[in-house]
Amino acid sequence: MRGPGDIVLVSCYEPGHQPQGVASAVAFLRRAGFQPTCLDLAVEPLDDAARARLAAARLVAISVPMHTALVLGRRVAAHVRRANPGAHICVFGMYATLNAALLASEADSVLGPDCETQLVELADALAAGTPVAVQARAPGRRLPLVPDRSGLPPLAKYARLAIAGEQRVAGHVEATHGCKHLCRHCPIPPVYEGRFYAVPAEVVLDDARAQIAAGARHIDFGDPDFLNGPNHALRIARALHAEHPAVTFSFTAKVEHIVAHPALLPELAAAGALFVVSAVESLSDHVLAALAKGHTAADVPRALEIVRAAGMSLRPTLVAFTPWTTLDDYLNLCRFIRAHALEDEVDPVQLSLRLLVPPGSALLAAPDIAPFLGPLDEQALSYRWTHPDPRMDRLEADVSALVEEATRTGEPPAATFGRIHRLAAATAGVPDEAPAPAAIGRKPRREPPPHLTEPWFCCAQPTRRQLDVF
Repeated sequence: MRGPGDIVLVSCYEPGHQPQGVASAVAFLRRAGFQPTCLDLAVEPLDDAARARLAAARLVAISVPMHTALVLGRRVAAHVRRANPGAHICVFGMYATLNAALLASEADSVLGPDCETQLVELADALAAGTPVAVQARAPGRRLPLVPDRSGLPPLAKYARLAIAGEQRVAGHVEATHGCKHLCRHCPIPPVYEGRFYAVPAEVVLDDARAQIAAGARHIDFGDPDFLNGPNHALRIARALHAEHPAVTFSFTAKVEHIVAHPALLPELAAAGALFVVSAVESLSDHVLAALAKGHTAADVPRALEIVRAAGMSLRPTLVAFTPWTTLDDYLNLCRFIRAHALEDEVDPVQLSLRLLVPPGSALLAAPDIAPFLGPLDEQALSYRWTHPDPRMDRLEADVSALVEEATRTGEPPAATFGRIHRLAAATAGVPDEAPAPAAIGRKPRREPPPHLTEPWFCCAQPTRRQLDVF
């Protein structure tokens, strides 16, 4: 059990970056005397060599921190069960907690996030040949180790920072775990229950240092919300900038935190921040209330103004299609993007995303979703829902197809957005409202604003390309 290849840690997808949970688990397992190997199917093929590694392993631990990863991870588990029936299959991460009941019949053990010590206990039990009695525990404070990324593919294989006509190698760190907010559609509240934990600054900085030494020129802070602990965030940003002044960074922050802490943004920009990812989700106050987002539609332009005044770019994430989103809401979102020149800052995939309602979601207890909700789709890992306006379901299908085609052909995001706006306007019966940018006198940007080459999203179904791996 302590030999190379006895333990294989598998990641299927984390939005374009090296898998954080796997790297952290490797650090704990190696400290305990194990020699795990890693397989990241987001950037590595499931070829004969990979299949041989899975067939020889005694413990296969599959990381599922997000929805896409779990859909793909179940396929990995099924493959391992067929090819290596004697292996112990463990599924771990946030979405393992949410789907524990379903996974109980597909995996030998199911663990939540922050489960590194439990993985060590599991490996110890298997090594000793004793009955496995490791149980999932609620995530909590622990003494983290610096993630060990040495067994993962190099950073150059992952998403890069696109800026000023070049692409720079990017790294990824996390300064906190969990979140103190209780947004209904988010997978974090059912697992962390409104708690968040700061990762010690030196652990975060050591992780960043190692990635910078490996070639990273940009660091993405992948916390659910970097500003949950604003003083902690600022302390780390200042230290990183003092040590590596040429290295830039990006982070995620709620709209309400941007509005509540406007003075922080210039300081973060001065420390090297280029852009902020923010879960705008919708511009409808009705939808925002249904999702318990904590901000209003009026807060969004204010947040945009604060971020731009600091010299940074705001990259909104959206839940474009919900049971409460009307066609007028969708059109108003398109109008807002055009009016505020956000065409190059909203990744087109964001305009196609449909609300997912996974098992364990806080949305299931919300009375305002009951009229729309159908049965659980066990393959998609989400409860089905139908929009009361059939035009919205048709529009979602059309926008998804449009975005998939645009991604395949490499169409510029602004051009894709224009086509989406025209499609929505035609669906609403106002086809003349969305002219091409040249028709409204807007000059195209010389360069798109800085961004990572893979869009960020948490709750979406895998693409056809991802499914084709299997």
